[in-house]
Amino acid sequence: MKKFIKSIILFIPYTIVIYLLMLIIWGTLLPGKYNFNLNYRIGSYGHMYSRMRDVKKVKNIDILILGSSHAYRGFDPRIFQKYGLSAFNLGSSGQTPIQTKLLLDKYLDKINPKIIIFEVSPLIFSTDGVESALDLIANDIIDSHTIKMSIELNHLKVYNTLLYGLFSQLVNLNAGYREPIARRDDTYIPGTGYVEKKPKYNDEKTADDKRYEINETQLLYFKKVVDMIKSKNISLLLVQAPVTSTLYKSYGINARFDNIMEQNGNYINYNNRIDLDNFLHFYDLHHLNQRGVSLFNEMLIQDIIKNKIVNRKERNCHR
Repeated sequence: MKKFIKSIILFIPYTIVIYLLMLIIWGTLLPGKYNFNLNYRIGSYGHMYSRMRDVKKVKNIDILILGSSHAYRGFDPRIFQKYGLSAFNLGSSGQTPIQTKLLLDKYLDKINPKIIIFEVSPLIFSTDGVESALDLIANDIIDSHTIKMSIELNHLKVYNTLLYGLFSQLVNLNAGYREPIARRDDTYIPGTGYVEKKPKYNDEKTADDKRYEINETQLLYFKKVVDMIKSKNISLLLVQAPVTSTLYKSYGINARFDNIMEQNGNYINYNNRIDLDNFLHFYDLHHLNQRGVSLFNEMLIQDIIKNKIVNRKERNCHR
């Protein structure tokens, strides 16, 4: 029996080595559609690679924007700049509070914003955060914060992608990669974090019949994010960006979600504040087109100025 146990113990290191080798082969040679439990997509949808390169150059700004694709497609720093407000958009596809916490751990002290706009929605609070984690693993530097996030998610696809990402980082596999500014209908605006969509109008009329439930782990991390921001004396504005009325009604937990947000800080739900047309101001059920972005951002900036959330003169004189 002892000999059998000893054989198993000696076999474990070989198994690990073989697994890692197979993982590297799968990730390097096989097309992504065959890697069901490995999803390493550098330069993936949403221009996250470019955004993570730009954020390393950002410091001492007025406004940092966090959140999902509703953020990086819905808050245009160029509009903020017209009012003398410097802003950077650190949103990412499907970003949940788990990934928001990771990004703040890595970059908040360097960026040193006056105010943080945190885009929130029932949709994001109901997901597990796996897809957003894969996006960050592939498009940013992997460090102890990334590993901690992966352990928290405890998902096979995340572990496999993390291991392959560590290999890629170790051998500098992506050294020659350059992400194009324009991809299909999307254009990344350098230095802003914002992705602009070519003029398009929404023709989707129905939303999926899905029941949304708040993920308690996401709620826990949301509160950690709020506490971190408050501990650094940074003003926080929680914003639910407008979506089509069709999608908004499908959430089914709007009153409960609003109540949770209101208990955690300054919160504005623009679905109840701005009148937008489902066809004219959106390019799909979720996302504003540039026409809608302009209307939404103008109202948001006026709210920020009116409520004296950021003092432009004071901020400028300390730069």
